[in-house]
Amino acid sequence: MLRLETIICTFSVLSIAARADFKARNCSEVREACLRKGFTFAHVPQQEIPGEHLRVCPQGNTCCTQEMEDTFGQQSKLDFENLLNETSHALRSTFVSKHQRFDEFFLDLLENTERSLNEMFVRTYGKPYMQNAEVFENLFSELKRYYTGGNVNLEEMLNDFWSRLLERMFTLLNSQYVITEDYLECISKYIDQLKPFGDVPRKLKAQITRAFIAARTFVQGLSVGREVAQRVSKVSSTPACIKALTKMLYCPYCQGSIGVKPCKNYCLNVMKGCLANQADLDPEWNQYIDAMLLVAQRLEGPFNIESVMEPIDVKISEAIMNMQDNSAQVSYRVFQGCGQPKPAEMTRSTRGVSDVFSARFRPYSPEEPPPTAAGTSLDRLRIVWRTMQHSVVDIKEKLKLCKKFWSNLPEAMCVEERVTAGNGSEEECWNGHTKGRYFPEVLKDGLTNQVNNPEVVVDITRPDTVIRQQIMALRVMTNKLKNAYNGNDISFQDSSDEGSGSGSGSGCTEACTTDMYTTATKAPVVVMKADRSGPVQDSAPLCAPSVALPTLLALLALMLHRQWR
Repeated sequence: MLRLETIICTFSVLSIAARADFKARNCSEVREACLRKGFTFAHVPQQEIPGEHLRVCPQGNTCCTQEMEDTFGQQSKLDFENLLNETSHALRSTFVSKHQRFDEFFLDLLENTERSLNEMFVRTYGKPYMQNAEVFENLFSELKRYYTGGNVNLEEMLNDFWSRLLERMFTLLNSQYVITEDYLECISKYIDQLKPFGDVPRKLKAQITRAFIAARTFVQGLSVGREVAQRVSKVSSTPACIKALTKMLYCPYCQGSIGVKPCKNYCLNVMKGCLANQADLDPEWNQYIDAMLLVAQRLEGPFNIESVMEPIDVKISEAIMNMQDNSAQVSYRVFQGCGQPKPAEMTRSTRGVSDVFSARFRPYSPEEPPPTAAGTSLDRLRIVWRTMQHSVVDIKEKLKLCKKFWSNLPEAMCVEERVTAGNGSEEECWNGHTKGRYFPEVLKDGLTNQVNNPEVVVDITRPDTVIRQQIMALRVMTNKLKNAYNGNDISFQDSSDEGSGSGSGSGCTEACTTDMYTTATKAPVVVMKADRSGPVQDSAPLCAPSVALPTLLALLALMLHRQWR
């Protein structure tokens, strides 16, 4: 009797164990989980089957067919790309929005400056100015073209404008003489020595060139950062990476471990292997960010546009007074060098011009209230400038947050709860084989450190071509930014050893090219007769002192007024 009871008890225990084993091998939860994820498999096993057909997931008993594993691989690639896109979205949006914002503000500043000066000269000089407005329009057009990346040598362009202005002024100041083209060519040889406007043109030239170099290079830097972020965020995944992602994200389904998330360190090793090339971008990226911050400091401080635009009336007045004081001496020295020109018939235009200068412009303090129209224009400029200054400050703060982005990317993508179980669930996470602790150490960043990655097979001898191109683009841009910080534009190289100033050149494209830049240039002087519309190239290359925009405009307008009196 006792033996019979023992047999019955043993049979009952075996039956319970069999039922428990059957329950563990049931795949109904896997099927339901796949449906919730949007998978529509032709067949999901009712219970576990042998896994010899699997190529990625563990080959023990499994709830996955070959079709399921292949689909999981495709979904893993898509999940990774979406996660990378989402994680880098803030970075890309920062560069897109800040580039657009800064660009709009600077162009708005240029337009308001042109409008303000135009209003001033139309109100003061009327028809004479309007008949020659294309001279000013061309100057603003060239400044804008330089800023937007056009092939403009900023110093040569300013020197050209200055030469034409000086020619017109000399002609009007000596309207009792017939000034021929040959005589104008002779005058151009004495430009360096004459310096009719004193030191004002040199100071304004330095301010204009440095401010425009800093602004143009800064907006180019934002453009390069935008392009690099967009391209690096779309680098294709390798087959080895997709395999590791599949194993990490979807192989738990095959073992019925629904809801078990990858261990944090496991995820980090997978991401460091998949993002090895992106991490190599970080050193150049960080140097680029530092260089951007340096130029931003210049835009806030000594190289800002406000230093050029705000004290415009004081600078105009100072330049005009210098020209008025030096006009007799300038004419005398030209006559000594080029000879006395042939007298012209006496007309009203032969009157002295000192009364024009004195009546139209007088030195005044910036604290004095300007005329209503000018005040309105100046107020517009100040509003635009303050807004632009706030934009620069905001850009600086955003740029600081972008440092070490690419080396921190694996950590950002292995976000807890959504992707990983977190460090607090080390015993209850997926380690790539089963639910349990993940023992391998987390590797360092970069391609060469992935040679022994336990999760992703990485070929460290074949760096990604696209990312290497972006590294070079950052390196070139960083060089341009460092030069802009010092007031230099390396887009042009000049061998002259005279004077000081700034070169300029073409804008930055997808892969900016660098040329050496020197602060000294000799530019061919372009002269114009007052009644000509096109430039005539002088045969003798001369280095004429460049003048800033406000001075040039005022002086030309004054002369036109003198001619029409």
